[in-house]
Amino acid sequence: MDEIEQNLEAVNKYLDMVIEFGVQYGFQIVGALVFLLFGLMVANWIGNRVTKVALAKNIDQTLSGFIGSTIKLVLLVMLVIITLGNFGISIAPLIALAGAVSLGATLALQGPISNFGAGIAIILTRPFVVGNVINVLGVSGVVDKITLGITFITGEDGEQISIPNKEIVGQVIVNSHDTRILETTIAVPAGVDTDQLTEKLLAILKSHPDIVQEPDPQVGIHDFTYGGYIMGLRSWVPGRKYFQVRYDVNKSIRAALKELKVELLTPANMSLALPDLAKANQTASAGKASNQPSA
Repeated sequence: MDEIEQNLEAVNKYLDMVIEFGVQYGFQIVGALVFLLFGLMVANWIGNRVTKVALAKNIDQTLSGFIGSTIKLVLLVMLVIITLGNFGISIAPLIALAGAVSLGATLALQGPISNFGAGIAIILTRPFVVGNVINVLGVSGVVDKITLGITFITGEDGEQISIPNKEIVGQVIVNSHDTRILETTIAVPAGVDTDQLTEKLLAILKSHPDIVQEPDPQVGIHDFTYGGYIMGLRSWVPGRKYFQVRYDVNKSIRAALKELKVELLTPANMSLALPDLAKANQTASAGKASNQPSA
């Protein structure tokens, strides 16, 4: 019986302590929590608003999102510091702890952190933006999204390609904006009327609905070869239709060559440079003389 009474007294004592704490600090705790929730909503609204204003000012989508997220993060850090102060918690030890944790995390997460650093560099320097057609690390596609860690591009076949940002920074990036250059070369015999052929090929490029006409398509003698010419064609096409346009153009070129009765240059009708026979005979004679034994 005495033990039960002692337990009841202990419970009553703890209840009195809880009630006293609630009466003394209850409003402070509730006020701090309400302030925290309200601050979270305000910080989120301000960050989104800044992003929309930046987009309205024609700032790049990725850079606009980065600015809005940075402002939101700064506001959240300030909000947490103020909330901890309302609870009477000193933030000095927490700052020291955060520094130690950050050092350990930096050593353990060097890969992801380097991706984040590279992502910030891409966002700030903007070697490409969302919607550009880029060629990097042997892959080509349209940039769909740029995050702090990964850049996402979509190939012509609709496949999504994810490239870690640290692999992009320091590489040679070919950015053709919203188009991609289409280059083709064909070898024709020397007897072909190159002016007529150039006019015909240029008409093919100018008549295709998906080929961009600014800058103008180009056709001409790209190079010379044994027994003929190398005709070159250059034009700009939408990045998402590169191969489709390339195959259409090649089909039209084949039809035009057939119409003009132009045969492509092949090894059978190529002329090769032969060595000088007189010089070859002199070299052979000198070789024979050197091989004769001396008397």
